[in-house]
Amino acid sequence: LSADESFQLLIDTEVFTFTHLYTNAKVKPEFKPEYDVINDFMNDSVKVVVTSKKLSDYQIQYLRDTQIIARTTTYAYDALAIVTNRQNNDTLIKYNTIKDIFLGKISSWKEINPKSKLGNIRVIFDNNKSGSIRYFKELFEIKDSLPTNFYAVNNNPEVIDFVSRNPDAFGIISVNWISDKDDSLSMSFINKINVVAVSQQYINDGTYYRPYQGSIYDKSYPFVREIYLISRETFAGLGSGFINWACAEQGQRIVLKSGLVPATMPIRLVQIKH
Repeated sequence: LSADESFQLLIDTEVFTFTHLYTNAKVKPEFKPEYDVINDFMNDSVKVVVTSKKLSDYQIQYLRDTQIIARTTTYAYDALAIVTNRQNNDTLIKYNTIKDIFLGKISSWKEINPKSKLGNIRVIFDNNKSGSIRYFKELFEIKDSLPTNFYAVNNNPEVIDFVSRNPDAFGIISVNWISDKDDSLSMSFINKINVVAVSQQYINDGTYYRPYQGSIYDKSYPFVREIYLISRETFAGLGSGFINWACAEQGQRIVLKSGLVPATMPIRLVQIKH
């Protein structure tokens, strides 16, 4: 199993639970950037991948020509969180401001808030081959290279670490790394950073949304993406068994507990009044 490292905490839990229930099953997850995950799949190094990118028409046709039918199942919904340093007081950012940062039109914190004491914005993301950066490039229709104030590290934990140490940083991570309230690693990360609330694209009514489960589910948080399980098995083997289990009740409960939104399980939204 090759999985986008954005989803490591979730997939580790799924695999751990699955292999404890089915003790004869051996599943070895490898976590890599999205680009490498898709390459593994196309090269037949793995039978199942976890990714937020669907195969292209060309890739599907290429596999068909070799008698392989790729089966894609939507398994969960994830969000891309914007995170900032604890010393940064700007925790509400408009959708179009984030777009302008990606387009290179805004490059300093003073352009977002004239009272800010911070200098230039350093945008930190997980990897040059990452699905997070591909998501934003597609969303904002960026054909060229990113502005010069964008920096790649190696993975999501490194983004969190860099942001926690640099007041001018603007980090992009999968919410999977900070959403599980019962996971000590997840909670240690959330205590180091601010999670920014973002306005919706077209509605400017002063409401901002954080990437919590409810706002991922109803898409009021604007940066939501699907997580797919894709199999290339030609028979009903362990890979498709794992996918069926992950998309059934037990696997979807793990998604729910991890702070993401299950794709195949009915959801009930509960309004909590403070």
